[in-house]
Amino acid sequence: MAAAPLFIVLASPEHEKVQLAGMMASVAAVSERPTQLFVSMAAILVFAKGLNAEARYRGGAFSAEMLKKGAPDALELLRQGKMLGDLTIIACSMALDIQEWTLADLEDGLFDEAGGLTKFMSDAEAGELIVL
Repeated sequence: MAAAPLFIVLASPEHEKVQLAGMMASVAAVSERPTQLFVSMAAILVFAKGLNAEARYRGGAFSAEMLKKGAPDALELLRQGKMLGDLTIIACSMALDIQEWTLADLEDGLFDEAGGLTKFMSDAEAGELIVL
């Protein structure tokens, strides 16, 4: 029996939550579980094109330790999940509008589309939903 799809809403820019979203999405996708990640609210800021890790990530003590010890970068985990599995990443159209951004302002090779929460929530009825 195929695994139920996994739907993740990432609304927080906190490094620990972005890292967890990247880990969960990539592991699920490469484990043959269809996965969608919806990036909204302040989390969209993490995905701005051209930021280095120090500018991209903010968080607590664990964030500093992840950076210091070279934990895998969340964006790289997401790229791997897209390359090796069934992972779709959607940028919240409202968050883009608020920032006056388009998909071109976000990191290359990550986002499949801009979309709304209504469609995402409708799709999520077919699986499990996690909010970070």
